[in-house]
Amino acid sequence: MNKKVKLFLNTVSWGFALWFFGYVLGFVFFMFVPQSVMGWYIMPFGVVATLWVLLTKIKREKFQCYIAIAVVWTLIAVLFDYLFIVKLLKSVNYYKPDVYLYYLLTFILPILVGWRSKKRV
Repeated sequence: MNKKVKLFLNTVSWGFALWFFGYVLGFVFFMFVPQSVMGWYIMPFGVVATLWVLLTKIKREKFQCYIAIAVVWTLIAVLFDYLFIVKLLKSVNYYKPDVYLYYLLTFILPILVGWRSKKRV
C-alpha cells in the first residue's frame, strides 16, 4: 500500500473514531443531561480528544495535509451526524449553536495544530 493511501486511511479512521467517541458520549450524557444542552457537555471532551489525536497520533510533513484532515473530519462529522442522529434517531432539533461550533472546531483544530507544528519547524 502506498504512502498516500495509508495517510488517507489514517485520516479517515481517526476522524471516524473521534466522531464515534462523541456519539457514544451523547448516549451516556442522554441519561444525565437535558438534551437541549448535551452538546455543550460533550464538546470539552471532544476538543481534548481531538487535540490529543492531532498532537500524538497525526504526523504530517506538509501543512496542506492538515487542511485535508480538517475537510475530511468535518465531512465525516456532518455526514454521520445527519445519518445516525438526524435520520436514524429522528432528532428534529439537532442543529443548534453547539453543533455548528462543533463543526467549526472540527475544521479549525487540525489547521491550527498544523500551522503551529509547521511554524515551530
